[in-house]
Amino acid sequence: MILTQQVQLKPTEQQAEKLKATLELCNEVCNWLSPQIAEEKSRSRMKLQKKYYYQVREQFPKIGAGQTIMTIWQTVDSYKAGKKGIVRTFRPHGAMPFHPNCMRPLDSAISGVSIWTCDGREKIPVVMGDYQREMIEGRKLRGEADLIYRDNKFYLHLAVEIPDVEVQEAFWHLGVDMGIKNIAVDSDGTVWAGNHLQNVRCRYDRLRAKLQAKGTKSAKRLLKKRRHKEQRFARDVNHCISKQLILKAKDTGRGIALEDLTGIRDRVTVRKSQRRIHSSWGFYQLRMFIGYKAEMRGVPVVHVDPRNTSRTCPRCGHVAKENRKTRDKFVCVSCGFAGPADHIAAINIGRRADARQPNAACDEVKTA
Repeated sequence: MILTQQVQLKPTEQQAEKLKATLELCNEVCNWLSPQIAEEKSRSRMKLQKKYYYQVREQFPKIGAGQTIMTIWQTVDSYKAGKKGIVRTFRPHGAMPFHPNCMRPLDSAISGVSIWTCDGREKIPVVMGDYQREMIEGRKLRGEADLIYRDNKFYLHLAVEIPDVEVQEAFWHLGVDMGIKNIAVDSDGTVWAGNHLQNVRCRYDRLRAKLQAKGTKSAKRLLKKRRHKEQRFARDVNHCISKQLILKAKDTGRGIALEDLTGIRDRVTVRKSQRRIHSSWGFYQLRMFIGYKAEMRGVPVVHVDPRNTSRTCPRCGHVAKENRKTRDKFVCVSCGFAGPADHIAAINIGRRADARQPNAACDEVKTA
């Protein structure tokens, strides 16, 4: 298993200038390559590397062999995702992957790194938290490392090889329904409400609007200082929820069952007043956190079709739109079974995974 860990570099002022110049050079190469890659039919890294390697070395003599390969790969990869027909552009200080030969740790504890710059190699100290140190020390680094420049600080994203954990066999699953009002509800009835997170986001929205309208230097300075706080708070909430779900599933010998919400933003139309809330919904991040934490602890994860999970009665199996009276309330029109709609959905998600039919959707049953 490969996990990415973030550590901070502590360069001197001179080293920081060299790192910035290196990022500027690499992104300049990417911008030079981008229009040419856009015209290529192939998106193969190796084919395009063979075609453009010597052209890049000739056009940009200061760039090394390893980083020439990385800039070509970075440009090619940018065209594998996103809209077609748009020429990609790269920011001067945008993140850049570094070839393993261009970034080497000084020791097994990663107390520092030897990193290539356009003005020669530099040995730069590294600082990290206790968790990162525990995950990195004595373990093998895999592939390239990403150099990131953010808020006048440099970070490295290191890919660390973690021993695989045998996945436990699960005959029963803990169903998890994800949403906006309730971030997550499991089939045991535990609710992680989203009202506090939404209140925090609304407060930051009001503060941003107020500071942007003011437009003074101090207002801009405060905007810059607070711009990542909301993101960090939401990320921490998702980390806490995913950890609790995995521990509960592990302790009870169950797997995790999630809805397959791929493409939901494109399929669902929301009112203008709800667009900000809908676009800030972090279900994908929560799903990713659950996925990697489950893999670390050997808990199986199953994705099921979400259709009609909140309209199906878990007692009699009747499916009807009328079963869901309101957003929060479920009342079966056939047998009268009632309960919170999100809890009902979580139960049905877990049962679909138990039945080993993750892609089977129930058709609506019409009654006379």
